[in-house]
Amino acid sequence: MDNDKVWKIKPQGDVNDIKHLSAQLNIDMSVANLLVQRDIRTYDQAKAFFRPKLSDLHDPFLMKDMDKAVERLHQAIERQEKVLIYGDYDVDGTTSVSMLYLFLKDKIKQLEYYIPDRYSEGYGISPKSIEYAANNNYTLVIVIDCGIKAVEKIAYARTRHLDYIICDHHNPGDRIPDAVAVLDPKRPDCNYPFKELSGCGVGFKFLLAYCIKHEQPIPALYDLLDLVVVSIASDIVPVIGENRVLAYYGLKKLNSDPSMGLKTLIKNAGITGTEITINDIVFKIGPRLNAAGRIEHGKKSVELLISENQDASLIMGDEINSFNEIRKSLDRDITQEALDLINNDEDQLKRCSTVLYNRDWHKGVVGIVASRITDVFYRPTVILTESNGLATGSARSVKNFDLYEAIDYCSDLLESYGGHMYAAGLTMKIENVKKFAARFEEFVCNTITKSQTIQTVDIDAKLQLSDINPKLVRILKQFEPFGPHNMTPVFVSENVFDAGTSRVVGKNGEHLKLDLYEPNSSHKRFSAIAFSQADKFALVESGVPFDICYSIVENEFRGRTSIQLLIRDIKR
Repeated sequence: MDNDKVWKIKPQGDVNDIKHLSAQLNIDMSVANLLVQRDIRTYDQAKAFFRPKLSDLHDPFLMKDMDKAVERLHQAIERQEKVLIYGDYDVDGTTSVSMLYLFLKDKIKQLEYYIPDRYSEGYGISPKSIEYAANNNYTLVIVIDCGIKAVEKIAYARTRHLDYIICDHHNPGDRIPDAVAVLDPKRPDCNYPFKELSGCGVGFKFLLAYCIKHEQPIPALYDLLDLVVVSIASDIVPVIGENRVLAYYGLKKLNSDPSMGLKTLIKNAGITGTEITINDIVFKIGPRLNAAGRIEHGKKSVELLISENQDASLIMGDEINSFNEIRKSLDRDITQEALDLINNDEDQLKRCSTVLYNRDWHKGVVGIVASRITDVFYRPTVILTESNGLATGSARSVKNFDLYEAIDYCSDLLESYGGHMYAAGLTMKIENVKKFAARFEEFVCNTITKSQTIQTVDIDAKLQLSDINPKLVRILKQFEPFGPHNMTPVFVSENVFDAGTSRVVGKNGEHLKLDLYEPNSSHKRFSAIAFSQADKFALVESGVPFDICYSIVENEFRGRTSIQLLIRDIKR
């Protein structure tokens, strides 16, 4: 296993654009370059980027079927119909359902929500939920974060006299379901200008349209943006355009006045004394919400998110925390078992792909395990377990390798599969696992390129350590919220030295705490941390110059804030 990463410097901005922007904004050329790399070339574009406004959001009625969706919801409110909100069991689904429920609960007396069971019902609109809605006299079902491909299920629901409004953000199939309204910016016949909303984002635009049409107070809706930003961060959608605006104001709400359920999650995650960021949501809040659906049931997350009773919220928060501890324990143990299976098998080590099956692994964490194994061996990975008498699991890919195509090549061996280029789910008969592993390996070996098997670190620009100062850090902070398409800038500095005080740290001595300097900067020291890179310590302390790639962060310790370099990699 080769852990060497390739450092790849991104294309630099056009010099004339950089000079023009630098002069207009009175900023360093290095910062202007970062903006041009993000397609920001004018003063107005920079202003929209650095100072997002809710008034920058597009007219929600530009979305196909929005008028129909608003009209049908208004009708349900006027007639006081029985309404069911249906959403997926992941973070995007549970935040979406919670947002709709909190907005509508004072408008519709008979309002309930339904989250499918991850194991017995699976993803999408389940047949069981249609029967439940029909048998309990619901007349309108609002589906969020799924449903765009449920053509047959919606056709059947119509025979049961059920109306459906679908709010989704996934790619549609060849046909659009025949629902009352189907809101999805990715519909080929939808001219909505921004295509990358989360499921919760689509739901937010639906409620915004309702407020505009029926002259409802919009600030009450803006109070739900803390849920929207949790969905944006957790669903890994691009943090540009409307998502940047929604995330910016969602983070403001999350930091100043989060809902009771989110406040409980923040406390349980130990996020205190610092500003909550997209990263905190991705690594601390989102996994807790997901854990409920993985270990017990996704409706537990909704119960917490809509809670308005502090005592009940704390009890539910503790329960979700315990689910997360179970999830972490399962994740750790199964990952270790999977690593052992590969490391103790010469044949596995030589393969182009990883396919592992163990009937006792927990279905709720195989996707996480697949991601971890991909990170370690950096090759397409499938992790399978047994469920309902079949082998079922998750697959993850490496950069630029089309995993879905590889799985599709094995389709005759599968009972079902779905997903996209980088992540997929699949189910097969247990007796087909060996055949699948061989066929999958054959396809990967024949199509994967050498460059796809090497991890790359994308670097924005070269920087001298002497260029790092509080003003630069202040401006970089305004690039937040970070996320896909606006990632935290990564820099490279060449020929730096250890100041002689660097050391190995961490419970198991796995990290490096560094003090670095450049010969030309009066030996000014820069504090740095390199997680899981203790193997580089010999190089660091050898006295020879080395190169670092890193991002610049603010480190808060005992009430004092200082600049710290977060090292991504170290090279000679």
